[in-house]
Amino acid sequence: MKKSPLLSGLTYAVGVMLIGTLIASLILLATDIPEDSWRKTTWMIHSLAMLIGGMVSGKRSGSRGWYQGILLGALYVAVVWLVGFLAYDSGLTKDTLILAGLAVPSGAIGGMIGVNLKR
Repeated sequence: MKKSPLLSGLTYAVGVMLIGTLIASLILLATDIPEDSWRKTTWMIHSLAMLIGGMVSGKRSGSRGWYQGILLGALYVAVVWLVGFLAYDSGLTKDTLILAGLAVPSGAIGGMIGVNLKR
């Protein structure tokens, strides 16, 4: 049975995001760096997660990697927003829109790379 490229990419993206978040949290714990200065690092972690997730999704699909990456980016943003909404009662914010602006193109680029890795 063939796994869904979208589900595989989302699994890898969430895994990369969790590992990146854990590393960033450990660095914050061990240093005196204020949390407010880590916003760009958070965006980089999400972008890297989407790039890798898009690569997995594109490689598994074999074609239309950009499309798989865009779908993955939209799904990723929806999942992150839903977790934030349910856990912290946060609505649609500027940060959510920034995340969408980073995640969707990163996923599309990753998907294009992933399709070319299959060959």
